[in-house]
Amino acid sequence: MILGAHDAVSRRPARIVVAGTSGSGKTTLAARIGSLLDIEHVEIDSLFHGPNWTPRPTFERDVDEFLARPSWVTEWQYTIVRDRLADRAELFLWLDLPRRTVIRQVIVRTLRRRFGRQELWNGNIEPPLHRIFFDREYIVRWAWSTHRLTTERVQRLSMRCPELTIVRFRSHRDMDAWIAHQLIPLT
Repeated sequence: MILGAHDAVSRRPARIVVAGTSGSGKTTLAARIGSLLDIEHVEIDSLFHGPNWTPRPTFERDVDEFLARPSWVTEWQYTIVRDRLADRAELFLWLDLPRRTVIRQVIVRTLRRRFGRQELWNGNIEPPLHRIFFDREYIVRWAWSTHRLTTERVQRLSMRCPELTIVRFRSHRDMDAWIAHQLIPLT
């Protein structure tokens, strides 16, 4: 069942997944909800990326471990665990923002991280900006080329798991209003 930003959820969720294109704000929203509901936010990128951007061999085991907990909020990423995340979730939040919004956000975030040499996960920092020209998986190019895929994945998920409550946000304003009027009263 896909709800809109003006629809209410019937109960306080304990396990929440946040979906969206890279750069849409999944991690920011997940952390915000975790804080509001006093639920642990598990940043899934920190479980996946090891030093030098290599996948951590314990990734799946680490995901299974936190999925067994009674409450958590995380991002819906990584094909290898996506179904597991959705199967355990009680609420699925979908940031379906326009491509122009996502690209603006991911560019600003990338520049801030790169110039600030911000450590992301396990010693990694944002790669050099010139890689956008030759690396198809550079985050800005990735966000552009995969934007439509999230919609397709969520539509397949809604058919596979019709009992899962999915709330779709088409703007930050919708998301903020839903949190203020629907989620906060459940706390």
